[in-house]
Amino acid sequence: MPVQIERTPCVYLLAKAYHSTLYTGVTSNLVGRIIHHREGAFDGFTKRYGIYRLVWYLTDDTMEAVIKREKQIKRWRREYKYNLIEELNPTWNDLAVGLGLPPLAP
Repeated sequence: MPVQIERTPCVYLLAKAYHSTLYTGVTSNLVGRIIHHREGAFDGFTKRYGIYRLVWYLTDDTMEAVIKREKQIKRWRREYKYNLIEELNPTWNDLAVGLGLPPLAP
């Protein structure tokens, strides 16, 4: 059973693989959003490039705060984003597994 982080504002980073293409997003339902990404529920960047691995996320009290953080992160160079991920997840593990989702197929 997935961990419930519903209605918790969150900014997150997805990656295709270690040191590869990244996607930055915000949501108030992280588990649900990751499921949507994995199922390809929405046409767009993550579906087109197969970006499904949750490598970093941060929760906050308000959507305004996470949207502000998302905009900040999107302006950063790739190297800064890699450093942000590696501070808490140096091996780029799929953090969605820790939230109760099944591991991605190799």
